[in-house]
Amino acid sequence: MTMQKRATVVSSSVAVTLVIVKLIVGIISGSVAVLASAIDSGLDLAVSLFNYFAVSNAEKPANEKFNYGLGKVEAIAAVIEGVVITMSGLFIGYEAIKKIIHPEPITHLDASIGVMLLSIVMTGALVMYLNHVAKVTDNMVIKSDALHYKTDLLSNGAILVSLAVIYFTDFFLIDAILGIAIAVYIIYSAYELIHEGVLMLLDVALDDEIVEKIVEAIKSEPLVTDFHWLKTRKAGNDYFVDVHLVLNPDISLLEAHRIGDNVEEKIRAIDPRADWLINIHLDPYDDSEVNVEEYPQFAGNSFK
Repeated sequence: MTMQKRATVVSSSVAVTLVIVKLIVGIISGSVAVLASAIDSGLDLAVSLFNYFAVSNAEKPANEKFNYGLGKVEAIAAVIEGVVITMSGLFIGYEAIKKIIHPEPITHLDASIGVMLLSIVMTGALVMYLNHVAKVTDNMVIKSDALHYKTDLLSNGAILVSLAVIYFTDFFLIDAILGIAIAVYIIYSAYELIHEGVLMLLDVALDDEIVEKIVEAIKSEPLVTDFHWLKTRKAGNDYFVDVHLVLNPDISLLEAHRIGDNVEEKIRAIDPRADWLINIHLDPYDDSEVNVEEYPQFAGNSFK
């Protein structure tokens, strides 16, 4: 089992435990915050299970039907996860507003505080683990999961504060007020997931820093006289690069091939964790002006 798959299994197991404990205590105590947290953990479970499916499919190799692999499954998973988180935030906000309109006392505060402390400890440990896996693998699904559970961690902290305030002051309205604040934060956090996923689906270029390093790698090859039509995109852990290199027309085909291989090796070294798919076209002269009117965005890809 890969590190990514193991991470989704761990997050699913944590979510199952928290759903059961929070749901029982939330129903008994009547706390909208604890109950909302239980529902949010239930959504976490559904998302983690979906993430396992997404990671499993994204890791499949390219085939006759999907020539470039299934890396974009990660982006689809991120968008779906963002939508689920948004729905969770809307439901929590609805429950909080309903509690303001029809206030109800919260009972079994000791149990509620205990379950939120347990949730914070378990979720905190999970977030650290997921961040480690995301850093090692650079996997978008795991990054999304880590952000999701980080949101839960902050939400659980806010809920614990509200329960503590009620325990010491009997100010029950704080439960609903913090519930609304949590809902707003959750919806705001979901935007980042959706935004990043949509950009990948739309074939956004690689980060500017990576593109600059690609340009440096090309320029560092002494026999490359110029380049143009540099295009990049990302699908999961697959980084796609297309570029035209201009070489001296008098060199041999063997030498031109060697130069192309050298450039590829330098580009791959930029991020060894990524699966690079590099398509280099070798030109005997600069033909970048041929279609510059149709594709003006690439006119500046050169040494000039």
